[in-house]
Amino acid sequence: MDTLDKTDRKILEALQADARLNTKEIAHRIGLSVTPTYERLKKIEKSGVIKSYVTLLHGDKAGKTLAAYCNVSLQLHSQPLIKKFETAIAKMEEVMECYHVAGTYDYLLKVVVNDMRSYQYFLTNKLAAIENIGQVHSSFVMTEIKHTTAFRLA
Repeated sequence: MDTLDKTDRKILEALQADARLNTKEIAHRIGLSVTPTYERLKKIEKSGVIKSYVTLLHGDKAGKTLAAYCNVSLQLHSQPLIKKFETAIAKMEEVMECYHVAGTYDYLLKVVVNDMRSYQYFLTNKLAAIENIGQVHSSFVMTEIKHTTAFRLA
């Protein structure tokens, strides 16, 4: 999709607020009839702008009481070793997000687990077991101030 117009952005903002909305509800919110809303939504979906529809859980209420951000450095930076690291990380259910970053470290991971014992197990038996890990620096979330998955479409 080349560009999103004002109506497309309204559709996406409504879905970011509540992905359970059906086409009729979206149409009502944006002031358009159902058929053009449906056609626009299908075009947006086909373009790949919408990555997926998900349900977000409250970690504490779901038993995941510990969130950590791990800065990871690799020892060597060859293409095969980078690919092995990324493949291994992608398979780990504890890793919610992984970013290849510039700066002091090579990767930033968001890890969510039940408790500190679970994190220790993850760190020593999973993360440290990956070939080529150099250094890991962990920061633990004490209080979540803001967490959103929606961004403003300007």
